[in-house]
Amino acid sequence: MIAELGHFALILAFFVAAIQSIVPLLGAQKNWMGWMAVGQPAATAQFLLIAIAFAALTHAFVTSDFSVALVYENSHTDKPMLYKISGVWGNHEGSMLLWVLILSLFGAAAAWFGGNLPPRLKARVLSIQGLIGVAFLAFILFTSNPFTRMADVAMNGRGLNPLLQDPGLAFHPPFLYLGYVGLSMSFSFALAALIEGRVDAAWARWVRPWTLAAWIFLTIGIALGSWWAYYELGWGGFWFWDPVENASFMPWLLAAALLHSAIVVEKREALKSWTILLAILAFGFSLIGTFIVRSGVITSVHSFANDPERGVFILAILAVFVGGALCLYAVRASAMQARGVFSLFSRESALVLNNILLAVGALVVFVGTIWPLVAEMFWDRKLSVGAPFFNKSFTPFIVALALILPVGAFVPWKRGRLDRLMRPLLPAFGLALVIAGLVWTVWSGRTIMALIASFLGAWIILGVLAELWQRAGRRVSRLRRLPRADWGKAVAHAGFGVTIIGVGLLLAGQVEDIRVAKIGQPFDVGQYQITLENVEQTEGPNYTSTMGLMRISRGGDLIGMVHPEKRIYPVEGMPTTEAAIKSGFFGDIYLVIGDQQANGDWAVRTYLKPFADWIWGGALLMALGGALSLSDRRYRVSAVGRKRAGARKTLVRE
Repeated sequence: MIAELGHFALILAFFVAAIQSIVPLLGAQKNWMGWMAVGQPAATAQFLLIAIAFAALTHAFVTSDFSVALVYENSHTDKPMLYKISGVWGNHEGSMLLWVLILSLFGAAAAWFGGNLPPRLKARVLSIQGLIGVAFLAFILFTSNPFTRMADVAMNGRGLNPLLQDPGLAFHPPFLYLGYVGLSMSFSFALAALIEGRVDAAWARWVRPWTLAAWIFLTIGIALGSWWAYYELGWGGFWFWDPVENASFMPWLLAAALLHSAIVVEKREALKSWTILLAILAFGFSLIGTFIVRSGVITSVHSFANDPERGVFILAILAVFVGGALCLYAVRASAMQARGVFSLFSRESALVLNNILLAVGALVVFVGTIWPLVAEMFWDRKLSVGAPFFNKSFTPFIVALALILPVGAFVPWKRGRLDRLMRPLLPAFGLALVIAGLVWTVWSGRTIMALIASFLGAWIILGVLAELWQRAGRRVSRLRRLPRADWGKAVAHAGFGVTIIGVGLLLAGQVEDIRVAKIGQPFDVGQYQITLENVEQTEGPNYTSTMGLMRISRGGDLIGMVHPEKRIYPVEGMPTTEAAIKSGFFGDIYLVIGDQQANGDWAVRTYLKPFADWIWGGALLMALGGALSLSDRRYRVSAVGRKRAGARKTLVRE
């Protein structure tokens, strides 16, 4: 009965979304206030109905209701409760339900907290959000119903993919979807502005918080996925340029470009057309990611489904929304004239260059991701585009971005002078060179990558500190008075620098050792001595485990005891590798136990991963910086002088 209630709630949500997509849009066109006001209760009702459906599906998983086909396919009574809950979105149908739940949440949030928006703009934004909801609710109801009952009820389920039975993967999809779907708000604001025919500083101020929130969630989601791949898959890598990884990375790059471009619109009334285009493309690439994951056109270990029929439906949604938006953009682009004039050496120019590097970088990733499909379609050739292509083609854009980032933060608006600019940055530049030289010396000139990464990371971080010092008037007492948006920008940029250091030094200095180890006999890897002390068989809640006990020493001093595992999940019949990682500030010792050999010894893989945790620490700093900026009152409160005067336009100022 509860499953049927959830299905009925989804059907009602579809009709409410249809009302939300039509009535407020007509009201805005005709200036009928009553019709425009329908969008707010409709957005709230749609969210509540989808929340009821999601709660019903969660109840089916938690209570192991195997009469529901989705529960039978993706759950089991022996699963821990956390993975019963995460199993709700650990499959195609449930993850799409989470997708529309988050979509409706963003629409409802716009209704609840958009009181300072002009009524016509707000009505159009809610209508477009409702239209997106109609499309994806139709997709769920007609192709991916999560509440389908089984004719013959099974006594138990088939279980969840063991790779998904992990805390990192339990939280990775919700954060990723909050980022993916959050970009729908930027898209809706862009289309609403195109329909209205006006893009100004106030519009940029309104769109930035939504874009920033989506970018924060996307950053956290990508970091969680990378961290999971690092410790769970047993490969010791943090990024594999897998098509689905790329599908989340491309919207992240475009959202970052959109954030910086919106600043120019807000401050200087320039880059209007480009900012609108970025808003369309950012959400468009989110839809492309959805298509890649669920269509089966590209092989990936992360794919949810392999159903071309579903892929065609998503492709149609992509064509309608992105194609329609681009057509409207082509019609309206000429009306969005830039007012601000700026010189070649100015902050506007630096932000334009920032946008070009991020956008072209996203294009390079897109070409590498989609090229195997193009080659197969047109030339019937099976191609694989891997890490060597992406590393060589994408890295130069990141290097250029890192070089200009500190400079761009110091350049004044409109026009600037190079000699005045470089004075406060010269100490940061010199110290970055010293740090890079020190790293090069300590690592005995092992690879040029260590030199470049340490210089770029130090240059960004020291540039951030120099900018804060300059903004505070070179007084410590004034640092605390700086707006949270300034601190947020500084923390996010510093996090970018930390991640560059982590990635570069890990790739430059990692050590890999594969051997057959005897129990009780130590072996050397780098400066460490590793000893396999014991191997035993253990039982988990829904798996059996071959667990090793390994001692890590350095110079005779014990550093730690770790327990690498090799698990077997009987229900799913699938093995997984659970790496043992001894983490430290300057690097990780990464141990994996393999199969037992004929003579009783064990295969063991050991990796030394210098500065590995700096990668995810930097990502968390970027997300924290975004959160600090979002908490700034200037992002949330608008001056409404014209509103008080009774005008329909809302003036937003610092």
